[in-house]
Amino acid sequence: MIHLVAHNLPLVMFTSVMVMLLLGYPVAFTLAAGGLIFFVFGVELSHISPDIRLFWPLLQSHPERIYGIMYNDTLLSIPFFTFMGIILERSRMAEDLLDTIGQLFGPIRGGLAYAVILVGALLGATTGVVAASVMAMGLISLPIMMRYGYNRPLVSGTIAASGTLAQIVPPSLVLIVMADQLGRSVGDMYVGALYPALLIIAAYCLYIFAVTLVKPEWAPALPQEARTLGNGVTSLIVMIAISVGLYFLGIEILFTGIASEEWRLVAALAFSVVACYGVALANSRMEKKIISRLAEQVIIVLIPPLALIFLVLGTIFLGIATPTEGGAMGATGALILALAKGRLTLTSIKTALDSTTRLSAFVMMILIGARVFGLTFYGINGNVWIEDLMLALPGGEYGFLIVVTIIVFILGCFLDFFEIAFIMVPLLAPVADKLGIDLVWFGIILGINLQTSFLTPPFGFSLFFLRSIAPTSNWVDKVTGKTMPPVKTTEIYRGVFPYIIIQFIMIIVVIAFPGLVMHYKDEQPTVKPADVQIQLQGGGNNNNPLGLPPLNPGSSGGGSAPSMGLPPLNLGGPAPSGAAAPAAPQLGLPPLNLGGPAPAGTTAPAAPAAPAPSQPDLSQPPKF
Repeated sequence: MIHLVAHNLPLVMFTSVMVMLLLGYPVAFTLAAGGLIFFVFGVELSHISPDIRLFWPLLQSHPERIYGIMYNDTLLSIPFFTFMGIILERSRMAEDLLDTIGQLFGPIRGGLAYAVILVGALLGATTGVVAASVMAMGLISLPIMMRYGYNRPLVSGTIAASGTLAQIVPPSLVLIVMADQLGRSVGDMYVGALYPALLIIAAYCLYIFAVTLVKPEWAPALPQEARTLGNGVTSLIVMIAISVGLYFLGIEILFTGIASEEWRLVAALAFSVVACYGVALANSRMEKKIISRLAEQVIIVLIPPLALIFLVLGTIFLGIATPTEGGAMGATGALILALAKGRLTLTSIKTALDSTTRLSAFVMMILIGARVFGLTFYGINGNVWIEDLMLALPGGEYGFLIVVTIIVFILGCFLDFFEIAFIMVPLLAPVADKLGIDLVWFGIILGINLQTSFLTPPFGFSLFFLRSIAPTSNWVDKVTGKTMPPVKTTEIYRGVFPYIIIQFIMIIVVIAFPGLVMHYKDEQPTVKPADVQIQLQGGGNNNNPLGLPPLNPGSSGGGSAPSMGLPPLNLGGPAPSGAAAPAAPQLGLPPLNLGGPAPAGTTAPAAPAAPAPSQPDLSQPPKF
């Protein structure tokens, strides 16, 4: 029995730890305790199984491994983005965005649902926190959509699914952790996630459009009396066209003196956006309006968060800032926006700092536990066991991706994405790399998968977040005064199923078309070994910058006199035409002649006399 346990210790350890996690024990302490307990077992069983390579002095490596987490520059961006998101949430940016975009899309059927999806994408690109997005949109949009007769499961599913966009839309915390665990650049992960994120947003909007065609009563248009900003879309389109014209004016004329293309683009964008924003601010203070009130409000509300998104993501994509620097600029920009709106208080700053500290400590503790677990698991050859198991799957890389998708999806129903990223990804990444799978592509697939797991009943975290703020009993609408029924848990579950199907389709699309992610490589210069050519040319001074004598392998060719005073190298061919014969070598050495005629004007050196061979005296013993 002991021999059986010793030879299957990786399976016993992995199963034991996963069972403890599923029972609800704290993740960090479960990982650390599992690592230490099985370390003791491994040392005691090391004399039975040659695969176990654990010994007591190995415990001394833990302080250095834990210290390595503390100075990880990549993980430093997590508190910056968390602080930025919480400050923006406290400044009620989601409320302003939902109200304005809802007014913009109000005249069309499903306009409020479109607004929720787009605001979810914007919040994901600014906050990067699922809980903040779901709870903010639930508190604001859920009463409004139910007031105007939207289908209740459709409302619940749209809010929960739109909030999970923070998982995949950069600057997602999931992508930061994935990049760290996969050993890839956060910037590459952000660029690779851009197209899949846009596809998911478009798929959500397409689903709402299909609902408005099949069941128009489920998503009615906003009634005329609710459109407080009136009409004025034409004015907004004109302002967008003017901004685009100002951008090209800056690129082609105003900022041509800027040498760097990236900084020229930034200057042109800033010029057009500031001009457009200035017109909207001036219009709000003028009695005679230049643009419509709808266009004015859309510009004033949308430009600050869009500018913040560009400040964070644009500088990272252009290579101007690292992700950590981008996060620091985003946190500073969020403070400035909240201060400009008059919503920055000492209480909000204290709350944001407390939440950021808790999340950062949570991540660090899980990482420490994962390091302790990993040392023992690798010491008992657990990585080899995982690798052999995964490489034996049929179907090659696609079979591996399908099985991993199923496993991570099931685990995502019970575990947080931090736990999956710190436990499973380090074990799966070497196998993916050995199969030739691009690790950025692999990380994006896992990110979409984890986003899907946020929606799956009964343990989807987004469902819990929405359930916590949705009314559980009859409530009175403040605007109409009507008594509204509560939101049932079954309605939330029914509403998310179409979005779960959409997510699965997106996973299949990203697996089938890796170019959606691989475009991050297009901007990186690559040199193929086959394109490298080495040419040796004799002759002119341009091809001989060091002044070396020409190489003459027996064919005539132009050449200049050696500038270092060395005689030409002649491998049997005639002397170069037009080349003056040296009167005497500058270094006192005769020219090297490997069988060719002696250069004109030189005297052939006399051949040394060969010593006459002597016959050995066989009557005497040899002398040494």
